Amino acid sequence: MAKKDKKVDMPQTGAGLVRYFDEESVGPKLSPQQVVIVTIVLAIFCFVLRFSA
Repeated sequence: MAKKDKKVDMPQTGAGLVRYFDEESVGPKLSPQQVVIVTIVLAIFCFVLRFSA
């Protein structure tokens, strides 16, 4: 006759983990390409201002 484990299985819980991707944020939605383009434009603008006068 086979022995049965006397191990008790506990239910799985989130244990304080937060799923941030489920929350909908209010604000502008920018793609990574847009962020890179804005960064480059801002850098060029600062460079022009630095050496213009």
